[in-house]
Order: sequence, then structure tokens, then C-alpha cells
Amino acid sequence: MQSSNNLFPIFLKLENLSVLIVGGGYVGLEKLDAVISNSPATKITLVATQISDAIKEIAIQYPNIILKEKPYHISDIADNDIIIAAINETAISTQIVTDAKSKKILVNAADKPDLCDFYLSSVVRKGNLKIAISTNGKSPTIAKRIKEVLNETFPDEIDDLLNNMQNVRNKLSGDFTEKVKQLNELTKKLTENNSNA
Repeated sequence: MQSSNNLFPIFLKLENLSVLIVGGGYVGLEKLDAVISNSPATKITLVATQISDAIKEIAIQYPNIILKEKPYHISDIADNDIIIAAINETAISTQIVTDAKSKKILVNAADKPDLCDFYLSSVVRKGNLKIAISTNGKSPTIAKRIKEVLNETFPDEIDDLLNNMQNVRNKLSGDFTEKVKQLNELTKKLTENNSNA
């Protein structure tokens, strides 16, 4: 029997939320970088007994990042909307997940898919176009390779196309359904003209 990916894909406005990352090493840096590169204005608190110099350098550039060099405690999850356990200690990760679930806070535990409410996806980003890739937690390496292929496939000018389409859409009249019909007709004419060339 073939399994399927039943994850629900969404794009969060993280700048309106607060994120706690527990872990100050390589995995913590990786998760911090993922959040900052996608939503640089997100309020982030990072807690770890030791915080790497690389993380400290990033935090200097972002006043919205608060570093706390101390052991994790359940009180750290207060006032946070999302928790990321980015440590390689199963007992602590499990405790963080238990604490988060007791407060009904969504949690991700790095490299422990069974403990996660959500996964961080591999992301292709070209201006306003953003494509998230999920392997249902089975292979981040495959997701990374697909990301590389798509990054090469989509030209940087795709953002110009998106801006042009928005300008066209803004000039159309009628309700949403009518605008969709007009855009379909417009793009149909373009493809017909292109195939006749």
C-alpha cells in the first residue's frame, strides 16, 4: 500500500507571531536561518546552554532576536506561538514537545518527525514567488535536491512576470469570477498566438 503526504501546506505570516528555538548549535543555526531568511521581522527567542558564535553574529544584525544562554525550562515557551526544538538530545526534545502540547503550541522537533506538528520545508524563492517542498519528513536531502532543480528552472525574471500579471489583474473589471475569466481569455490568446508563430 502506497502512503501519501497528508500535510496541509500553508504560508504563515511569522512576523505576526513569536517563535522559540531551543538549541544553539548547528541545528539551531539552521532553523534560525530558515526563519530569518523567509521572515526576517519574526520575533525570535533562542534558548541554549551554549550559543554558537555564528548565531550570535546573526542576532547582532536582527534586534528582533533575543538570545538566552541557559538551560531550557518550561517557562521559556510562555508567550510563543511556535516552538522549534533544535537539539540532538532526545530526552530534552521530548520534554519540549510535551510542554508545547500541554500549552497547545505547535512544535517542531528537528530530526524527530513523529514528534512534530509541522515540518520546515525546503523553499524555492524567486522574488514574490515562493514554492515549499515537502517529502513528508522522509528525506530532507531529496527536498533540497528538488529545490536546486527548481531554482535553476525558474529564471529570476519570474518576479517581473508576477508584477506584470498583477498590473493586468488590477486593470480588469468585475468580481473575482469575472477577472478569472478575463485572465483566462488573455492568457489563452497569448498561447494561441505563440503556437501559431
